[in-house]
Amino acid sequence: MAILKAFKGLRPPKEIVSDLASRPYDVLNSAEARVEAQGNPHSLLHIIKPEIDLPEDVNLYSQEVYDKAKENLNVFKDKKWLTTDDGDYLYIYAQTMFGKTQYGIVGCAGVEDYMNNVIKKHELTRPDKEEDRMKHVRITNANMEPVFFSYPAVAEIDQIVADFVDNNEADYDFTGTDEVGHHFWVIHEKQTIDRIIELFEALPATYVADGHHRTAAAALVGNEKKSNNPNHTGDEEYNYFLAVHFPDNQLTIIDYNRVVKDLNGYSADEFIAKLGEGFELTKMGPEIYKPVSLHNFSMYLEGNWYSLTAKENTYNDDDPIGVLDVTILTEQVLDPLLDIKDLRRSKRIDFVGGIRGLGELSKRVDSGEMEVAFALYPVSMKQLIDIADSGQIMPPKTTWFEPKLRSGLVIHELD
Repeated sequence: MAILKAFKGLRPPKEIVSDLASRPYDVLNSAEARVEAQGNPHSLLHIIKPEIDLPEDVNLYSQEVYDKAKENLNVFKDKKWLTTDDGDYLYIYAQTMFGKTQYGIVGCAGVEDYMNNVIKKHELTRPDKEEDRMKHVRITNANMEPVFFSYPAVAEIDQIVADFVDNNEADYDFTGTDEVGHHFWVIHEKQTIDRIIELFEALPATYVADGHHRTAAAALVGNEKKSNNPNHTGDEEYNYFLAVHFPDNQLTIIDYNRVVKDLNGYSADEFIAKLGEGFELTKMGPEIYKPVSLHNFSMYLEGNWYSLTAKENTYNDDDPIGVLDVTILTEQVLDPLLDIKDLRRSKRIDFVGGIRGLGELSKRVDSGEMEVAFALYPVSMKQLIDIADSGQIMPPKTTWFEPKLRSGLVIHELD
C-alpha cells in the first residue's frame, strides 16, 4: 500500500516560473550554477546551490552555505516569488522531449514507506552525499526539489490524468533552454484527489527512478523529526516528502556509456583477439554503430566501430544483476582485460550519458584523451523493477533518465 498525500504547495507566480525553475542541484557544479544563474535573481539555484552567492573559495559543506540557503528562501518568500497554495492539492507535471510527453503525479510520498521498503531502491547511496542534503532539508525545513519515482501503470490513473489535462489549461507551460517542454496543472477537485490517492493505496510499491540521495535525505530527516518530537501523532507534514510519480510505461531510460583511458598494455589487435573469446565481434567501420538489442554492444577503437554480441552461456539470464549489460561488460572486459576493479573510484574510466550521443564517445577517443569507448543498450524499466523487487542493487552508472525534472515548480514545506 503506497502512500500519496496532497499538500499545500509553495509555488512561483506564472510570470517568473520559467526563470525560477532550475535543473537539479546534482547535474551541475558550482561554477556552472554561477553561470546559469548569472543575472537571474529568480533562479532556484540561489537556494539549492547557495554557494553561488558566496565567495568562490567557500567550503561547500560549511554552515555558512546552508544558512545562505535559508536566507535566500526567506527572501523569495518575502518578495512573493514563492507563495503557498490555499489548500491541499495534488499536481500534474508533464515533460515533452523529442515529441514524447510523460505525465507525472506530484504529491507527497511517505517516510514510513521508505523505512518499510514500500518505496524500493536500486542504487547505493553515499553517506556524505546523504548528509549534505539532510543538512539542506533541515535548515530550509523544506523539500526544495522533488524526487523522481515510478509506479506500475494503472489505466484509471492514466485516464484521470488524460481527462484533466484535456479539460484544463496548464497553470505553467514553458520550454527550457534544453528544448524540453514543461507543463504543470494544479488539481483542486477533492473528489479527483481522493480517487488518485485511493488508487495509489492499491499499489504494492513505488520505485525510486532518479534521486536516491535526495530520497534518503528527505526520509531520514522526516524520521529524525519524528524521533525528536515527544508529541508525534503521525499527521505532521514532516512525515511526507515531495515526489513526482510517473507510470513505468511512459519512462525512457537511455544508454549510459563508458570510455577508458588505455588498453592495460594490450595492443589493439591483442585486445580485439581477447574480446573474441566472449563476444561475436564484427568490424563496422568509421560510421557510428549503435547497439540494437540487449547483450549487443558497440565499441570504438582506433577510428572504427565494432559490434560485440555476448556469446550465449557467458551470462546468467536467471540473475537480475548478472543479465545486465553493465555486468557483462564489467565481468568480461573491464575487470579481467582492462584491470578496472572499482567503477566508482578508478581514474581510468569515465561515464557518458547517452543524451550526448555516440559521437561524444568517438570524439573523446579521437582526441587522445581516451583509448576505447563502449556503448550499451539501455536498461529497461522491467529490469530496474525486477532488481528493486529482488532487493538487489544495480552496478554503478547503469541508468540515465531523460528528461530531468525541473526544480522549483512546487516545493513542500515540513511545517
